Amino acid sequence: MLLLIFLFLLSSHLHGVAFSAHCTTVTATKTFQKCMTLPTQQASIAWTFHPHNATLDLVFFGTFISPTGWVGWGINPSSPGMTGTRALIAFPDPNSGQIVLLPYILDPTVKLQKSLLLSRPLDTHLLASSATLYGGKMATIHNGATIQIYATLKLVPNKTKINHVWNRGLYVQGYSPTIHPTTSNDLSSIATIDVRSGSSATQHDNIKTLRTAHGIINAISWGLILPIGAVTARYLRHIQALGPAWFYAHAGMQLCAFFLGTVGFAIGIRLGELSPGVEYGLHRKLGFAAFCLGGLQTLALLFRPKTTTKFRKYWKSYHHFVGYSCVVLGVVNVFEGFEVMGASRSYSKLIYCLGLSSLIGACIALEVNSWVIFCRKAKEDKLRREGLIGASDKGSGIHS
Repeated sequence: MLLLIFLFLLSSHLHGVAFSAHCTTVTATKTFQKCMTLPTQQASIAWTFHPHNATLDLVFFGTFISPTGWVGWGINPSSPGMTGTRALIAFPDPNSGQIVLLPYILDPTVKLQKSLLLSRPLDTHLLASSATLYGGKMATIHNGATIQIYATLKLVPNKTKINHVWNRGLYVQGYSPTIHPTTSNDLSSIATIDVRSGSSATQHDNIKTLRTAHGIINAISWGLILPIGAVTARYLRHIQALGPAWFYAHAGMQLCAFFLGTVGFAIGIRLGELSPGVEYGLHRKLGFAAFCLGGLQTLALLFRPKTTTKFRKYWKSYHHFVGYSCVVLGVVNVFEGFEVMGASRSYSKLIYCLGLSSLIGACIALEVNSWVIFCRKAKEDKLRREGLIGASDKGSGIHS
């Protein structure tokens, strides 16, 4: 039941990052032919394409997340990514406080934060540009304030698919916008739109679906089933009445967790291929480490020596070390996944924490019980050796 509740909440949360923003073709100064709601940040865009001279009139609607922040929109002439984007960024002038719109070219040094982002002329055919706050001249910049960035571009003939890139940040240093937040939505603010037909590439929808599946599958497999399988082996194998049933339960859950985790791992690899320029270094490294350790554990089943061989104790040490390492890495990476998906304060994470806490509480109770039984059995063995009790007296019913 707990898994079902967690699955439902996680799915509903991730799919719930939908956008209440709606597009409009009418502004205070212009009317456009087409509009589209962009997939992140409650942004939208409206445009008119003039095929006779390959000219594009457009307006981008974005929102500030800080009174001292910035909002930017641009096009990438080479690829759907941030690096190489020719951007127009609006922010309050540090001297007058009025909205200023400046051109920027986002090169690799900006992505690596090696240098400040400095304004410079664009090498694209930008015919005109301007920016206004929604509400007119009397409007003020605040958290949630809407900005309209207008631009007129001369496109390359017969090239109507445009890579749009947009984002927003918290601060501006002088006239240099600082790095934007790095949540999943912020790093996915890219869309390829055919300005002639009005259609957009479905890549973002595919990415959102894959991201949801990746999160659900990995949270359940690496984050819950794998630890439960480890607990099963540690605390059930000493119960004499179960016989070999504990082993089949342990092996079954671990294999199920690994195969599900393999699917989630493969989806993660595919997400990386579909998101050029979007990197989650720590999450990726932890994922590779957990997958490799899980693979080693699975292969270890094929080389499991018999209990009578002298290599059995070395195999058990290896099996325990790799297994517990895999569990720890898997759980840590689930929490890291919540961070990169922007769900660090979601109900999904709360439900997962409750489930994990329940498992940890059960482990503590079972550990205390095991030590009580162990101490009782050790005491009985000592009394038996001293002849104070008979050898026929029953013990605890637990064997090691």
